[in-house]
Amino acid sequence: MATTPSSALHQKFLSLNYPPLYHNSQFRPPRLRRPSRHHCHPIRATSTVALPPERRSRAEEIQSSGVDLEVLACPICYEPLIRRGPPGLNLRAIYRSGFKCRKCDKSYSSKDIYLDLTVTAGLKEYVEVQPSGTELFRSPLVSFLYERGWRQNFNRSGFPGPDEEFKMAQDYFKSAEGGVLVDVSCGSGLFSRKFAKSGTYSAVVALDFSENMLRQSYEFFKRDPTLLDTNLALVRADVARLPFPSGSVDAVHAGAALHCWPSPSNAIAEITRILRSGGVFVGTTFLRYTPSTPWITRQLRESALQGYNYLTEEEIEDLCASCGLTNYTSNVQQAFIMFSAQKP
Repeated sequence: MATTPSSALHQKFLSLNYPPLYHNSQFRPPRLRRPSRHHCHPIRATSTVALPPERRSRAEEIQSSGVDLEVLACPICYEPLIRRGPPGLNLRAIYRSGFKCRKCDKSYSSKDIYLDLTVTAGLKEYVEVQPSGTELFRSPLVSFLYERGWRQNFNRSGFPGPDEEFKMAQDYFKSAEGGVLVDVSCGSGLFSRKFAKSGTYSAVVALDFSENMLRQSYEFFKRDPTLLDTNLALVRADVARLPFPSGSVDAVHAGAALHCWPSPSNAIAEITRILRSGGVFVGTTFLRYTPSTPWITRQLRESALQGYNYLTEEEIEDLCASCGLTNYTSNVQQAFIMFSAQKP
């Protein structure tokens, strides 16, 4: 098979003990019945989370306000969307609904198992050229393999594994319990499922730019029937143009994602915008190198990892601070880092 520039870059990537790649798959969208009645209202989520007394502050704040949370918004105007269809932030309700921005009148389709809230949603002529790293994760091949061999190899770079990473993230998110969590660049929904099943949050939005990753997410979701009626939504969106009103989200998680973003600074600025005061951002990624990395290895990684935004811990902390986030903390193991920062 001929080697393209992007595949050559990927081979260099593999030589530095990052995940390999194998096979392909097909997807068929689900068949769901149409509702008998339709209603128009903003998309909302309500809290039904039972928390111990010492952790009820955010859940009680949501419930005592007397108003449901307006969660999803137009990625152009950031205005809450008007829905025609059954209420609820779960997969079935969103699949059966249509959406429109109350300000710019743009419509968004829910004809697939995810809601497409990208700026280019519905366009027929214009197609944007995406960076090679972005396109890699839009392929059916990588989407199929992500939880079938690809993600498991992250342990070679120091990732402790999904179960441990989830526990670590939950510790950082304690102040956000009872609120809305957005799992940006969710991939195949590995952590979205864990957050939703934990019962800790009033709603979980699994968000990715890759259509095929979202389809794989649904394939995993439907294996557990309880997830289909949980406040768990699948949304296609650009991390640099997040479809949420400013100050509307309690927690943002980005697992093994930052290095894939075309502009980490734009993405973190957007995450800061949508977080409420006190909201928490938690991310994991591969570090370009750490203080203990030998000089020759640093030079190899600098040359081999072009096209991906592998940062140092100092750069990540600097980015968070420049976007207005505070209380930065991190956990580093080999090339793995989990970091957390908070909106004042």
